[in-house]
Amino acid sequence: MNIKRVMIVGTMIVAMSFGGTAWGKPALHTLPVAKWSTVDVTDTDELLDGLNLGASSDEELYDALYDGKSLHTIAEENGGNIQQVINLQVRQLTQQLEGRLASGSITLQQFTAQKAELREIVTQSVETSFG
Repeated sequence: MNIKRVMIVGTMIVAMSFGGTAWGKPALHTLPVAKWSTVDVTDTDELLDGLNLGASSDEELYDALYDGKSLHTIAEENGGNIQQVINLQVRQLTQQLEGRLASGSITLQQFTAQKAELREIVTQSVETSFG
């Protein structure tokens, strides 16, 4: 299982569950049926570098997440750079939004509203533990 893909999909689920709002602030509604797409994820090393886990630690990251630790906690424990992780996730989610805009599954107005919320949602998600 590619842990990076799991994290990206998990973050997208969080973003989609807010339906275009940032913690209750009114915004545009998303389409009732979202078309899911995945970005070709080839920068696993960048995620692991941000968490300071080394390039071969997918299993270590998976285990820590499974044990209920947040990405922020994992980075703190290992002397990592959580901002690098946030930037990576925002960049990947922006690529997914751009793909959805290009395919016509969202409007420019929806794209703009959702893109404006990405950093806040990703930042909140790295603080969340699922234990």
